[in-house]
Amino acid sequence: MHAAFYNFGPGEVARHLPKVWASTTPEAAHAARERGCVAALRRILGPLGSGPDVARAADLLAAASAGAPTEGRVMYAALRALPVPTDPLTRLWHAANLLREHRGDGHIAALVTERIGGLEAHVLSALDAGIFPAESFGRIHHLPKQVLADLMAGLRERGLVDTEGHFTPAGRATKDRIEARTDEPGPGAVRRAGGGRPRRA
Repeated sequence: MHAAFYNFGPGEVARHLPKVWASTTPEAAHAARERGCVAALRRILGPLGSGPDVARAADLLAAASAGAPTEGRVMYAALRALPVPTDPLTRLWHAANLLREHRGDGHIAALVTERIGGLEAHVLSALDAGIFPAESFGRIHHLPKQVLADLMAGLRERGLVDTEGHFTPAGRATKDRIEARTDEPGPGAVRRAGGGRPRRA
């Protein structure tokens, strides 16, 4: 689980699993997340959420999201194993989630290639978003101060951040390479929209 959830803090997943399954199940957790996200989409879209354009968009995105190889894409492969919803707006959300996790899996591969650890990735993302100091970023600010100090010290030693905690030119270049590699589609990464019909439940 830690390998799949690459940028969680040390031991963070182990502290919550498997005891979390005492209060829910994987199926129920997934269903609750899907219901909540689709409800939010319906609220945002209003009448458009049940219109023919949503159904068409759902079909196109579902077709586009179903054609990527699953090798090395743990989260994407897991979602691909689920049935495609029949409700158009839910299908649209499902397809968007597939594409998001496909990119997320590729992002982890890019981070590993650049030898950027999971917590280091949060620092680079925070600086890229203009959050300073990076240690205040919501995904890492709760970590022990010594962990954060060691994290920043390691990035300084590698020349990726300066003494104040800002990007160095090398750090900025590293972050840009990671994003560029993440966006490389690779062979057959995503099926062309309209190039097939998704499997439905």
